[in-house]
Amino acid sequence: MDISRVNTLSYEDFVNNLGNVVEKCPIITAAVWSRRPFESLAALEAAINDFIDALPESGKEGILRCHPDLAGRDLQSGTLTRESREEQARVGLDTLTSVEVSRMARLNEEYKKRFGFPFVICARMNDKETILRQLSERLGNGLEVERARGVEEVKKICRLRLQGLVRNDANNKL
Repeated sequence: MDISRVNTLSYEDFVNNLGNVVEKCPIITAAVWSRRPFESLAALEAAINDFIDALPESGKEGILRCHPDLAGRDLQSGTLTRESREEQARVGLDTLTSVEVSRMARLNEEYKKRFGFPFVICARMNDKETILRQLSERLGNGLEVERARGVEEVKKICRLRLQGLVRNDANNKL
């Protein structure tokens, strides 16, 4: 669909179609619906990012907590959202060796104990080795740094998900 179609969607259709561009946070999409019309895909993305940026730190952490562990229990049990399942499979997190699964599970637990939210990285912009390395390295960050880093990764995920749903047609302005 193009941005002009996005701008004509009812509230319900807007949330149903775009509600998971930020993982399990349809409230964000619901909140930006009233900012229509969007001039472009970039304007829609900016509205979502502005909403996220305006949240208190506890709200930003809430967004991070909505993300599943990478290669975790939800992937193993098949309960990931369609988007997360596809993103994790694309980089091979669904075919890890038992040693890799154990390492990932241990690092995910250490990360959540240290920061209070799961490790978030845009899987589509990384490979399996980079994800494992980043998970290990980012354990050394402070809370504020890691919260900000996680939010930036959420925005990358959102951008790619939006691009998969809305055509970016430079000639398609209001």
